[in-house]
Amino acid sequence: MTAEASHQVQDGPGTVPVKAPETAPAASSPEAAQQLVGEAARRARAAQRSLAQATRERKDAALVAVSQALLTAVPQILAANALDLEHAEAAGMRPGLLDRLRLDEQRLEAAAGAVLEVAALPDPVGEVLEGSTLPNGLRVRRQRVPLGVVGMIYEARPNVTIEVASLTIKSGNAVVLRGGSAAQASNAAIVAVLRSALAGCGLPADLVTTVDQAGREGAQALMRARGLVDVLVPRGGAGLIASVVEHAQVPVIETGSGNCHVYVDASADLSQAVEVVVNSKTQRVGVCNAAETLLVHTHLAATYLPLVAQALWERGVTLHADEATRSVLAPLAARTQRDRQLTAATTADWDTEYGSLDLAVRVVDKLETAIDHIRQHTTGHTEAVLAQDLRVVNTFIAGMDSAVVMVNASTRFTDGGQLGLGAELGISTQKLHARGPMGLRDLTSTTWVVEGQGHVRP
Repeated sequence: MTAEASHQVQDGPGTVPVKAPETAPAASSPEAAQQLVGEAARRARAAQRSLAQATRERKDAALVAVSQALLTAVPQILAANALDLEHAEAAGMRPGLLDRLRLDEQRLEAAAGAVLEVAALPDPVGEVLEGSTLPNGLRVRRQRVPLGVVGMIYEARPNVTIEVASLTIKSGNAVVLRGGSAAQASNAAIVAVLRSALAGCGLPADLVTTVDQAGREGAQALMRARGLVDVLVPRGGAGLIASVVEHAQVPVIETGSGNCHVYVDASADLSQAVEVVVNSKTQRVGVCNAAETLLVHTHLAATYLPLVAQALWERGVTLHADEATRSVLAPLAARTQRDRQLTAATTADWDTEYGSLDLAVRVVDKLETAIDHIRQHTTGHTEAVLAQDLRVVNTFIAGMDSAVVMVNASTRFTDGGQLGLGAELGISTQKLHARGPMGLRDLTSTTWVVEGQGHVRP
């Protein structure tokens, strides 16, 4: 299936053909890819100009139509996703990545619901951040405006297509998508539905377009589309993000891989600490906000480690443990025949984002050791502290340099939908413009508006 394919979408008693973007044949050279991406970006820019003037009511109506269209097209989208999954499994894709790629009816319904949540949020465009009247009578205000054309390069996560489109539409932007070959059929089906819904509301279909058919060369061309694309957001593994940051000529908002840590302090509530760690690691393993390293205060090692290890082992987790952790857990592993799920940690384990049922574990002698370990190995995504001692909590928060810090809560809450943003463009781990889950406001810039009455500068 290609981006040119048509999909029959049920609409009441009949069927309506929903066509994907009309694009040139797949690019076969860097020059062809550059031409294809340039044309797509120019169409997106023209479309964005009309959306920038749209009222909130019109944008919200479009999002409601998008949500309804997605629900109507569930069978067609799942059929496309099944093709992607078949090819990915045949290619030996890791289970965690397969989980990211997989769509089901529940996930699609949740995605359609998230679109409605975005529609219900305040429109950031036109929001006045500050204003004043100067002594000379000039009236000055700074207000939010759309970024313009957003480029998105991401890996095999077709739900991202829906999230990004809903956020860009609401914030008055257009988006050019490069979603990765592993999800090409899924993304083509979804983009076709989105474009049809927009056109049905009288908005330009080119507010959402894809350059997947340009392949890897398309991603490179998108990185070089300075002047056509206003900002580029990579979302995926460390290799993808590093490549975009290194090669892009377009301004980049860097999202980060997630080597997330949980520190269990001596003052932690043990019953909470087991449940939170299990949820952080196993609720969904192939995502960037899953925990990858567990640090446990030495005062709790003998009592807490057996409890949490047993719970994790039952869910199929392998523990990559330091010597102190193994000395506590080895007898339990032998008695319960879990020896294969307890292995010695290597230096590399502390820097690994597993994306699988694996967890690095270390015993630390004090809070400061935990902070030092995290600062040395973190990717700046999410860190969690489980503690009842307020001094420990405050010291931990002050000692972190990450986008999100959780206190007595699972790392899995680092998510735009969970934090009230409706959806997210990605989780930024940089410090300029946006940090953490990126929602509607992060898709805007600002304009200074200065009003006078024939004022001239003396």
